[in-house]
Amino acid sequence: MFSLADMPSTASVLSAYTAFTAFAVLMRTVLSELQAMANQLVPGGIRDKVLSKLGGLFYCNFTSQVSLVIDEYNNGLTQNEIFEASEVYLGTKLSPSADRLKISKAPEEKALSFIITKGEKIIDTFQGMEFIWELKVFESQNPSSETMEHRSFELSFNKKFREMVFKSYIPFVLERSKAIKEEKKTIKLHSLGNWNASVNLEHPSTFETLAIDGELKKEVIEDLERFVRRKDYYRRVGKAWKRGYLLYGPPGTGKSSLIAAMANYLKFDIYDLDLASLYSNMDLQSILATTKNRSILVIEDIDCSIELQNRNLENTHNQGDQSQLTLSGLLNFIDGLWSCCGDERIIVFTTNYKDRLDPALLRPGRMDMHIHMSYCTPTGFRVLASNYHGLKDHCSFIQIDKLLEEVEVTPAEIAEELMKSEEADVALEGLIKFMQKKKKKTAEGDDEGKKVGRGIGICSEEIKTVAQKRVVKTRGRRGGRGGGRLRNNF
Repeated sequence: MFSLADMPSTASVLSAYTAFTAFAVLMRTVLSELQAMANQLVPGGIRDKVLSKLGGLFYCNFTSQVSLVIDEYNNGLTQNEIFEASEVYLGTKLSPSADRLKISKAPEEKALSFIITKGEKIIDTFQGMEFIWELKVFESQNPSSETMEHRSFELSFNKKFREMVFKSYIPFVLERSKAIKEEKKTIKLHSLGNWNASVNLEHPSTFETLAIDGELKKEVIEDLERFVRRKDYYRRVGKAWKRGYLLYGPPGTGKSSLIAAMANYLKFDIYDLDLASLYSNMDLQSILATTKNRSILVIEDIDCSIELQNRNLENTHNQGDQSQLTLSGLLNFIDGLWSCCGDERIIVFTTNYKDRLDPALLRPGRMDMHIHMSYCTPTGFRVLASNYHGLKDHCSFIQIDKLLEEVEVTPAEIAEELMKSEEADVALEGLIKFMQKKKKKTAEGDDEGKKVGRGIGICSEEIKTVAQKRVVKTRGRRGGRGGGRLRNNF
């Protein structure tokens, strides 16, 4: 039983308090001296790291908080994806009303970027829970006495949320950062060949401004959307995640504009490959390794960009010879083992003459979709009229539609006529005159052909047969006036 007799005397309590206070003052003095010595002898970054570790030893058992350290690099070599994603994500959490901000803007960017500074703390909430982020920076010297900066994020949160952080919060940060980068992404146009260069793709073409048939637009857009969402599907069926498109048709029908529209729609970079600048199959392999995912690889005018050695001729030589560029090398480049070193890639070939291409290039798995870019149709003309003059309807449209059925005119030719005047009436009148002149010239050419036929003794029935064949051939060349034919190889 506790009694008053067992209580220490007042003198004893005061003596113990005095001794404890003296000890505390002594320890403070010793720590201050040690801190002063450390400030002079130990670099700041290392000092902060040591103190944080010591602090953790003393307080780890008395706090409910736990911290994750996210270094900028894995083992000092490869960039840590989580750090990069955290930096992008937290940049959107900085308040413009803060007392101190660090901002930046690249020439191609439209908006300002807010940058996290050393020691700055950001409080984020997710599903009602609070998370504290802090950027840690310290410097060190490498063997060459060069100063190196080491950055890391420290994420602090309550211990009971540990499982949720790994299963939900970190994956959320990764996905959100990916979406933010897509919103801010500047599409690049890369040149591949004798010289490699990159510029911003400023081509304004979109599917809305593209002068092709509406049904064709819809089919292409649906095919692109189906492709980008099928990552797991391609993996399940054992196919490389890539797709090939062949764009063919007369010059000026919008093949390059369609490629730009595809890039703008998907926000994919474009790699323009010049086959004429390559010397061997090994060059193709090296180039493929430098391209990034989510990109479009373009080879324009493939029928005339290079004279590829025929596969039959290759059989008479050493097939393992990589010192020359061959058709087999190009085929392997498109769908061989090397084509698998990347995901979400599109390959586009363009040509004015599809019949000049080796059938091996055109089969499914290489060129999966064949898109015929035809002469301008009434639907395409209305898109151009809207683009250049804001017209949805006009009294001249009926006459122009009729001429389009009789004359082969490319969208590029119509666009040129529409640009000659800012007044819609004047521009449309000029377009009608241009098409009538072209129609007359075509008719004179047909008459000249008939005269030549008579001169060499061809009877009238034979002339009629030749004329009918010419009409059939012309219709086939126009693609049935459907605004483009599309062949989809699944």
